[in-house]
Amino acid sequence: MANLAQALKAEIQRVARKEAKAQLAQTKRLVTEHRRTIAALKRENAELQRKVNFLERGEKKRLGDAPAAIPEGSRFSARSLKAQRRKTGLSQANYAKLVGVSTLTINNWETQRTKPRDEQFAKIVALRGLGKREAEKRLSLLS
Repeated sequence: MANLAQALKAEIQRVARKEAKAQLAQTKRLVTEHRRTIAALKRENAELQRKVNFLERGEKKRLGDAPAAIPEGSRFSARSLKAQRRKTGLSQANYAKLVGVSTLTINNWETQRTKPRDEQFAKIVALRGLGKREAEKRLSLLS
């Protein structure tokens, strides 16, 4: 009787291992497939991130270039500068980032303590026609 019980137990273990192995094989195939998919998505994400970085660098260079000369007939007005900044809805700090100067410099220009240099004034003139959305877009690219 002991031999029959041992034989039956061994057969049950063998069949159970066979069933488990079959189900594990399917799970292993699925895991392998998912890993391949994840790896492909990671590669695609890295490629897209490289493209975004490349485009952002190009946009920053494009936005950072100030006109070489001040347009004829342009002159600096502290009141106009303040109105322009408020029209775009920017704080002095954010407007300073767009122009490439400090917040204190913008404050000094608006209170007529100092006047901008030519290259700074050229940037101010370039920002004159800017709307709120475009100003926010440029600011986000500079950050």
